[in-house]
Amino acid sequence: MSSQLPPIAPGFVGRRDESDELADALCTHRLTTLTGSGGVGKSRLALHAADRLARTAHRDAAWADLWQLRDDRLLVATVADAVGFADHTPDTPLDALAAWLADRDLLLVLDSCEHLLPGCAALVGHLLSACPRLTVLTTSREPLALPGERRIVLAPLPVDTDAPALLARLAADAGRPLTGVADAVVAARLCARLQGIPLAVELAAGHLADRALKDVDRALALLLDLAATDARGGPPRHRALRTTIGWSHELCAPPERLLWARLSVFRGSMDAEAVSAVCAGGPLTPADVAQALTGLERKSVISRDGDRYRMLDTVREYGRMWLDALGETGAVADRHAGHHAHAARRADRAWFGADQIRWYGWIGRTHVDLCTALDHLLLTRPDDAVEMAGHLSFFWSCCGHLPEAARYLEEALDLSTAPGPTRTRALWALGVVRVLRGEHEEGRALAQACRRLAERTGDTDALLGSAYLLSLTHLLGGRPLAAEHVVESALAQTAQAGGSGTGRVLCRLSRVFAYTSRGLAVEAREAAAELRRESVARDEWWTRSYIDYQLAVMALAEERADTATTHALSMLEGKLRIGDSFGLALGLDILASALAAQGAGERAVAAHTAAERYWSAVGHPQRGTPELAPLRARYEQTARSLLGDDGYDEATARSMLRGPGAITRELLGRTPPGR
Repeated sequence: MSSQLPPIAPGFVGRRDESDELADALCTHRLTTLTGSGGVGKSRLALHAADRLARTAHRDAAWADLWQLRDDRLLVATVADAVGFADHTPDTPLDALAAWLADRDLLLVLDSCEHLLPGCAALVGHLLSACPRLTVLTTSREPLALPGERRIVLAPLPVDTDAPALLARLAADAGRPLTGVADAVVAARLCARLQGIPLAVELAAGHLADRALKDVDRALALLLDLAATDARGGPPRHRALRTTIGWSHELCAPPERLLWARLSVFRGSMDAEAVSAVCAGGPLTPADVAQALTGLERKSVISRDGDRYRMLDTVREYGRMWLDALGETGAVADRHAGHHAHAARRADRAWFGADQIRWYGWIGRTHVDLCTALDHLLLTRPDDAVEMAGHLSFFWSCCGHLPEAARYLEEALDLSTAPGPTRTRALWALGVVRVLRGEHEEGRALAQACRRLAERTGDTDALLGSAYLLSLTHLLGGRPLAAEHVVESALAQTAQAGGSGTGRVLCRLSRVFAYTSRGLAVEAREAAAELRRESVARDEWWTRSYIDYQLAVMALAEERADTATTHALSMLEGKLRIGDSFGLALGLDILASALAAQGAGERAVAAHTAAERYWSAVGHPQRGTPELAPLRARYEQTARSLLGDDGYDEATARSMLRGPGAITRELLGRTPPGR
């Protein structure tokens, strides 16, 4: 695993002494907590410290954003995502994560722990006990109170040096550079009023595009003087930030204020389509939303990264307060859940088509808000929750979110009384999760339950889906003849229904796997070629990539190494686009064998090493289908004969120093080739 840190924004100002102190703490303590008030810059300093350690000490680093979590139910899953662990094990999520991190030399940063302190303390305590090479850096308004924790309190920026320097940089970015002694005096005075809090300085600077510096200073001076007379005002530092946020709110146009409040329902980043769908309504038209979004970005209330927007915690808390005051909290949460449920339905319908990759990407980027929507539906409309979970779970199962898929499906099925296709689909999705976690008997029982429900309702696609699920248990159990019988029977039974629904596609794919496992080369090649043509015609990648895997297996069996390599690379292309770690591990294993058969020993070792890293990250108990085991043994024997034992070990050591993603991209020709 290589460093997995967010991009570092340019223009970091000051903090030299704090940076050195934090760097020293990370080298001498296994747990360091960076504390300080809201808006003081804890996250930015932590990111710079993590990047510095990764570069200078050549350590892996991972970053988990916890600000987007409402409670600790997704805490372990969020950390697992951050470190690249796509859990396919039947163990408890925390035990599986700890086992995977046990021997890794890693700096793990947990950003914004203050609202999850008990959960974070339990998580960190468990990981530090189980993972002796792990170092943890947390940012929080309070320490975790664990033994051996080093606490560093972050103060605001010095108001006579670094804070004015930050204001000057932001003013220049806003097109109103500070010039001359007069501006310098006003800037220093304003920064002193704002107590040197970086977020307060940024919000104040957000108004410089429309107002002169002296006008911003004058307005805040009056407001801060008034706030100081309020006995409930709190410490000056808190009062300065709260007043600045409130002043920014007052300077917003009414549509911007309303949008600010409604945006607080989002937990993660959001795109313009979601913002319009959730936040438009009443006095706020879609055109108003677009204009207000631009205004809030200009005023630094929200930030933008590409086509997505993010609101900081402290600013979101203020917006949520206003949303409650407006009496709109429930209605906006309903719209938020409805939008994401509708989008999940669209994604499911578009699965076998040209939009497949786009939906995989959207579901990955929107993961936290999809979970937020499901949480709301579980409380308010459990029948809608079971439908939404059923639509999402195959996507989640492909991309390493098996624990979340299992939890939401189980909770929704317990709470919902939804009959017919909705319940059948959720049971099927839960069966897929069980099988992928190695729980084959549970998956088989769910497949049979789905079949009974499908036959009762006459749901053809559900009948085919249950056959695919049952065949999957047979394939992973080394029973290809049974798998073939199940899908052949289902395809024959539903032949008159026609169409290319998801269930039919999956059954045809399973049939190819069964043919290959049974050594029926002619039948396998014909079935694979037909299904691949359909996938290519639809610009679909998930099915195509697994067909390419089977074609590579067939080509290797016939000693056509060049053809096997071509199909293996095509599979990797699809799985990399989707983000399917399980599929990447399969593809790299088959590619390693093909490259070894071609005589490309070093590239074969690189592919095999990357595959091992992905299998480790997946935690799959069987490491793929049974026919892969003899191919792995054949690969190693061939590669060792090409390189010799010493050369093989040296090539493995070199590849271990690189991330599996970098190796995969290089093998696909996306980066200059290495050794």
